Amino acid sequence: MFERFSKNARLAVVIAQEDARELRSASIDVEHVLLGLLSHGDDTLKALLAASGITHDGAVTALSEQGEAGPLGKADAEALRSIGIDLDAVRDSLEATFGADALERAVPPEDKRGFFGRGRNWGHIPFTREAKKVLELSLREALARKDDSIEAGHILLAVLRAPNPAATRLLGGAQAIDELRPKVHTLLDRAA
Repeated sequence: MFERFSKNARLAVVIAQEDARELRSASIDVEHVLLGLLSHGDDTLKALLAASGITHDGAVTALSEQGEAGPLGKADAEALRSIGIDLDAVRDSLEATFGADALERAVPPEDKRGFFGRGRNWGHIPFTREAKKVLELSLREALARKDDSIEAGHILLAVLRAPNPAATRLLGGAQAIDELRPKVHTLLDRAA
């Protein structure tokens, strides 16, 4: 199936893995596929999404603020506070005991053996079942439109068809998703 993906569509899927890695996610989920489209989808698709207020930087910021970007974000701090653990007090205690930069030193070093020695951990990050479904649905979207290849727009149609909760939030909710679908179809019609 991957051979049917256009260059931009392939690149968006590859970049989804990088976005997942940068957000410290253990897997590639639907929101990472959306991030890949926002980063490396074709320019007209990115412009369409930007006109709807959806940008790569905005999406990354939203995921970071929701505690999706890494361990012990705002959502985690709220959950811990609800059971009587003050994360700020724990951090202060760690810094008092081990020094002001204790938390930064605690981050494991990046794998220096990475791909071409670039100092990144290039290990495989698996796709979630939902993200795999989006890639399969992108093929179905292309077939339903009788298009020869899978473009970034087809992947976006699939994301709009089967968003997870994080992607739904990034896209602005169910009503915004319903409004985007015909716009993406129009964009694909123009490109054909």
